Amino acid sequence: MLATARCEVAVGLVLTWLSLAASAADWPQWRGPTENGLSPEKDLPLTWGDKEGANVLWKVELPKSQNPFSSPIVSRGKVFVASALDRPLEHRVLCYQAGDGKLLWDTPVEPGPWKLTDVRGGYNAPTPAADCERVYAVFGSAVIAALDYDGKLLWRSPLKVIDFDVAMGMSPIVYEDTVLLLCERIKRNSSLIAFDRKTGDVKWEAPRPNSTFAHTTPLLTKVNGKPMLIVGVSNALQGVDPADGKILWSCPFQGDVPTPVHGDAIAYCDGGRGGTAGIAVDPTGTGDVAKTHLKWKTEPLPEAFGSAVIVGDLLYRLTNSGSFRCLKLATGEQVYAQKLPGVCGRVSPVATADGRIYCASGGKSYVVQSGPEFKILGTGDLGDPNDASPAVAEGKLFLRGRKFLFCIGTKP
Repeated sequence: MLATARCEVAVGLVLTWLSLAASAADWPQWRGPTENGLSPEKDLPLTWGDKEGANVLWKVELPKSQNPFSSPIVSRGKVFVASALDRPLEHRVLCYQAGDGKLLWDTPVEPGPWKLTDVRGGYNAPTPAADCERVYAVFGSAVIAALDYDGKLLWRSPLKVIDFDVAMGMSPIVYEDTVLLLCERIKRNSSLIAFDRKTGDVKWEAPRPNSTFAHTTPLLTKVNGKPMLIVGVSNALQGVDPADGKILWSCPFQGDVPTPVHGDAIAYCDGGRGGTAGIAVDPTGTGDVAKTHLKWKTEPLPEAFGSAVIVGDLLYRLTNSGSFRCLKLATGEQVYAQKLPGVCGRVSPVATADGRIYCASGGKSYVVQSGPEFKILGTGDLGDPNDASPAVAEGKLFLRGRKFLFCIGTKP
């Protein structure tokens, strides 16, 4: 009953930090229950790995997958992982028991209509999402599918328009009775699609004719008590109504990859590809807010495919080169920039309720203390580097390497 109750809370609107901290949240989607990379957990391990496997509670071998950038999710005591092969073209969703890593099921999903000619991004970038009854998986062949918790395929919906750039990086978002998928395409035929959670039918599709390609997943949050999607795409940072896809506000911006973050009346995003500025916007405006609600801009930033995280009045950003930056949320002023040697800079950090920031992956990882002074609290290394970001649930970290799925927790 407890697992079902807290899952029902997470299905509808995004939780605030206060309500999240008061509940034992799962990690049911990309960037967790708030999509802001925040976890209510405390006292997670500061170190893991080494020859003795310190604080590695279990480790299971994953099926071979090319470009396995899709991150794990955790819901109702189960860990879900999407997997894909290029040759032969193959898609799968796997479910493991969170407590011991036992494989519960492995279900194939028929690929969609898009055959990639450039496999740099691959078929396995999107992260699944879950509600109380179903798991939703998107694959780079342009197909979305839903499975139940026993691994039965409930529905499958191929996308009709496949004019994407290189690969599909966007993950699905559960909102009320729909699953939202942002489809930013290269021929100005972009759209936001709302699939019926139960049937997979398209409930509505909102054209986005002024948008070109992007690989980002929007952030579902609340602004002035109302739900809003914050979207960072190739020409704008936008607020969008998740009920119908209507653009509520827009600010000129060059984005592509990262998911925006929202905290303390600021929505922030940067470009991801490098050489473009990050921007901070007050998301309460309407229409073109460039002159009224733009709070600050950064200098052009280096390449950073992951997403930022906000803790209190500070914003933290990890770049592809391994530079870990701290900015003042109110002004954008840089507090510090420090190198984390060997870290996978493409992962999105997770902040826990006790002031720790986990830059964690299947390879070299760091735990950094939040606050204006840079301090490394611990490190980990599982020897299986990958670009997938961590999931945090049940007092544990779940990390996907290229070959293995790991569960990190404090050993007795």
